[in-house]
Amino acid sequence: MNEQAKDPQEGRRTSEVSGVDLARQALAAAREQARARGNAAGGKRRHQPGLRSGARADGRDPMPLMAALDRLRTERGWEMPMAVAGVMERWPEIVGPEIAAHCEPQRYEDRELVVRCDSSAWAAQLKLLAPQLVARLNADLGQGTVRMIKVHGPGGRPKGYGPWRAPGSKGPGDTYG
Repeated sequence: MNEQAKDPQEGRRTSEVSGVDLARQALAAAREQARARGNAAGGKRRHQPGLRSGARADGRDPMPLMAALDRLRTERGWEMPMAVAGVMERWPEIVGPEIAAHCEPQRYEDRELVVRCDSSAWAAQLKLLAPQLVARLNADLGQGTVRMIKVHGPGGRPKGYGPWRAPGSKGPGDTYG
């Protein structure tokens, strides 16, 4: 390799091209190709989404546990069931300790709260207070969450076993003995 090349640092001619000179030429060619593509080598890098998180906050950054649970609840649409579950736990605080000692929420279905009372007198009292309780619950949970409160006395209705039931039957025990 007896090519005459100009040494860029000293400005004189050398008789041979060294490995350092070849590396400089390759780097210069790579920079020229990068400029032609629009990515100036050594310049500021552009952010490519999905590669890594930077100094600014985004959706992939770690977050506190409660914030993550709130985000999950919102994304999955669990606000209403979780709010109603909170009502079941906070029942004494919502209705007061005296009513809570005698009336207990059983279930929530189709915007109706079913409450069982330990006596018929308390069931009658709760039926009279139902509109006020619905207003208080809707103020706490959001308007339209509870449409009405169904109040059951101590015995309640007998459970019907299955969708097909003969009129007048008393359940599975009426065929024996």
